[in-house]
Amino acid sequence: MSGERLNPQEKQALLNLAKALVDQQAAKVLVPPQENADGFWFGSGNLIEPEPGRFLLCGRYRNHGDSRTGTAAGTRGLEFAIFEATSPEGPFTKIRSFTKQDLSQADAPVVSIEGGKLFAGPGGLELFVSTEKGINYPNGLESFQKPGTGVWSIDHISAAGVAGLDPATLTEAQSSREGATLHVKDPVVFEAPSGGTALLFCSHPFSWASSNTGLAVRPAGGGSFELQTHGMIRRGAAWDVACTRVTDRLPVPCVGRFASLSPLSLYFYDGAECLRSLDENASAARRPRGYSCEELGGLAWGWDAAFPRIEPLSVDFPLFISPHGTGCSRYVSTLATGGGIMASWQQSQPDRSQPLVGNFASSETVAGLLD
Repeated sequence: MSGERLNPQEKQALLNLAKALVDQQAAKVLVPPQENADGFWFGSGNLIEPEPGRFLLCGRYRNHGDSRTGTAAGTRGLEFAIFEATSPEGPFTKIRSFTKQDLSQADAPVVSIEGGKLFAGPGGLELFVSTEKGINYPNGLESFQKPGTGVWSIDHISAAGVAGLDPATLTEAQSSREGATLHVKDPVVFEAPSGGTALLFCSHPFSWASSNTGLAVRPAGGGSFELQTHGMIRRGAAWDVACTRVTDRLPVPCVGRFASLSPLSLYFYDGAECLRSLDENASAARRPRGYSCEELGGLAWGWDAAFPRIEPLSVDFPLFISPHGTGCSRYVSTLATGGGIMASWQQSQPDRSQPLVGNFASSETVAGLLD
């Protein structure tokens, strides 16, 4: 890996692969939201294959609600669900469901359920789920907490299988009491290239001025996740200046022009130009800017041996924009199977809802794109 660089043709091949996976026109609805309306969506989870031919999909149902005025104004993140199928493309059947009450603790009632992930590790099945808990801001920041809101953190459960996932055994995986990184959510879990288990997460400051990606690692022998950094990837200077949230890692198949290169991976991330929608000049070029809850999609890459160092490929403009609604395209998750790669993501619709959509690229298609 030392001294290796990607040439323009190799970078273009990676972009072609990503665009073939997150194909906005070919996307099919995998799980619809509870209503086809603004503020309703399903997603921010992932798809795994814990055993050959059995696929588990997870995500959270979000209904309309605004955390700026207190989540009591709407049901917001009300349910985390697990589905099952015999194909990565579905159809999917719901087999488990967790409510806010299920995930609450006596001293930390859950106000809203956020993103989560399933992870099939050597110890069995793990569920990582982030929630907004009804707890107070740290001393000195109390005046910034709005009524009805809480603090986000990530918990996890482990069991032999889906049926054994018991919310009563929830333990904390990552949290913060520092103002700059107070809110921690949206876990991304995978086997770290350097060993152990990597936990990527999104963090927001108490002021909600930005969205960033952090990293914690659990040793190979087990134990707790140890924080490595709150800034795994630097926010961009243009379309992703306010938000850079990594949502997925995809090891690039060692085929075609990549067969002789050191192992490398793609990293899908959500970006936004601002945290709240801004007015545009009527005479300026119109474009989806991305903002909180309506982010756009980007792509980065990195040598596995250099993890966690990664480099954005979508510098000036986003790579993934829905042709509908606000243009929102976010929370990409991928799964490599024996027959190809499945991608899923939340996609804005004409009615501004965000169902979980997906697209499958066969192994032959992938090999052709990387040739």
